[in-house]
Amino acid sequence: MHCKISRNAAKMIKLELDKPENEGKLLRVYVTHAHGDHAHYGMGIDEPTDNDVVVSTDKEIDVILEKDNAFLDGVRIDYFYVPEEGFAVTNPSKGNHGDH
Repeated sequence: MHCKISRNAAKMIKLELDKPENEGKLLRVYVTHAHGDHAHYGMGIDEPTDNDVVVSTDKEIDVILEKDNAFLDGVRIDYFYVPEEGFAVTNPSKGNHGDH
């Protein structure tokens, strides 16, 4: 499994992970809703379980993904400042390029 994080997203994620209350925890990306051939995603700060795999990224951020969930393999995390500020999680390898 793999995960890609944009430079802007990495900067924002590192700010959150560096907070004292998140010491020792990792970023988790999860499926909030799957239908048809695509899914919608969420993110949180968490600790891995036996049902997870921890994936390293090129931005030195480890990400928790649920094992055997095909919608999570190839997920991409972006952070945009316009039209409104916030994260966008998609999976281009599964044909998911954003909300519909």
